[in-house]
Amino acid sequence: MAKAGDRASQNQNLSGFLGDHPAQSWQDYIDAIALRFNREYRREAFELPPEVEAMPIFQEWISGSLANQVASPFWEIAKPKKNQKCLDIGCGISFLIYPWRDWNAYFYGQDISTVAQEFLNTRGSQLNSKLFKGVKLGAAHELKYDNERFDLVIATGFSCYYPLAYWNEVLATVKKMLQPDGFFVFDVIDPETPIAENWAILETYLGAEVFLEPLANWQKLLKAANTKVVKTQPGELFQLYKVQFL
Repeated sequence: MAKAGDRASQNQNLSGFLGDHPAQSWQDYIDAIALRFNREYRREAFELPPEVEAMPIFQEWISGSLANQVASPFWEIAKPKKNQKCLDIGCGISFLIYPWRDWNAYFYGQDISTVAQEFLNTRGSQLNSKLFKGVKLGAAHELKYDNERFDLVIATGFSCYYPLAYWNEVLATVKKMLQPDGFFVFDVIDPETPIAENWAILETYLGAEVFLEPLANWQKLLKAANTKVVKTQPGELFQLYKVQFL
């Protein structure tokens, strides 16, 4: 067990590593990201510079083929088991896409998009009223499931829109939500992938700034948060992590 002095030293090092971000600054990120995805879910037009629209990655986004490249199949490293309670943070409209009903696990969601939340709460119970437990509106660092203890918490596709300091808060919040033997599965951008830089440019013009953090920085954050990395899986853009809190 770490001594008090060791913990204080670790916290001081972590503070310097994460930088100075006042808590109220998170709302600026949250509002921008919510607006970006609300517009996409409503199928509103985005006006981008001609040079961005000429990029191959923009054409892939327009055609829908980019979604498959950047998706993170979390179930390949953490397949939910029957009767487990699972929370999908930043779920978007994913309950319409991945095969959650096949696993016979109970699924809860939370998202900052009002459009996604309202749509899923209308459609989710129609897909399976027993397994779908609803989607709440809220940010990842302010989970609204105080009375739930989850076997699995999932957070894919949005870590890149926030600084590491924000994710330090998310990790602390998720830890409180999990059963002692539960797992947290999330993904982060690998900035060394061929499409990372162009994808970041596209997303920035769509309204959400992207942070291309080296994987080494994520590993430092996970170590400081006292987690054990159980498994990782690389993708074309995002790398999946399956972690357990110690």
